[in-house]
Amino acid sequence: MLNNFREGLKPTLHSIGKTFASTGLSANFWTAVGLAFAFAAAIIYAIHLEYSFVLGGVLLLVSGFFDIVDGQVARITGKTSMKGAFLDSVFDKIAEVAIFLGILIGGYSEGYLVVLAITLSLLVSYTRARAESLGVQLQGIGIGERAERLLVIAIIGMAGDGFLNYAVIIVAVIAAITFIQRIISTCRGMKN
Repeated sequence: MLNNFREGLKPTLHSIGKTFASTGLSANFWTAVGLAFAFAAAIIYAIHLEYSFVLGGVLLLVSGFFDIVDGQVARITGKTSMKGAFLDSVFDKIAEVAIFLGILIGGYSEGYLVVLAITLSLLVSYTRARAESLGVQLQGIGIGERAERLLVIAIIGMAGDGFLNYAVIIVAVIAAITFIQRIISTCRGMKN
């Protein structure tokens, strides 16, 4: 859903890309930085100290920012590649699993809810990958793409210790809806 707003944000995204590209560091470097911040957020959630839910949320938002930076740097420098796209996608899934694992270890949500949320989140990603391998484009299809899911965790989670559980439930619901939306869109998009 947030991908649909990218067109209006192009000038800002371009400016961000130019700023970070001027460092001379590669897009893959910024991908790794985003993953490092996601791991830091996961660790903060897992150790469950006072205000871990706030610090974890902030680190998760920073991780999301670098998820934007890497693609912009690749575009600005003209160094987009299949390898970079692959690494970005795989690192995104590793980050998402780490975040949910941190939430689970920290005891912020029931185990079955965390497993349900991460399973549905991964199915959303798998559905897109499989559909696109069959020639059906799904970017922007669904109410709960990765960016929306992580924003829910970060922002709602920062509201208070008990709110991370609600965030996990919301993620499970929007991921389930997105999964269904993508199945329907894929079936409509295929010729046979």
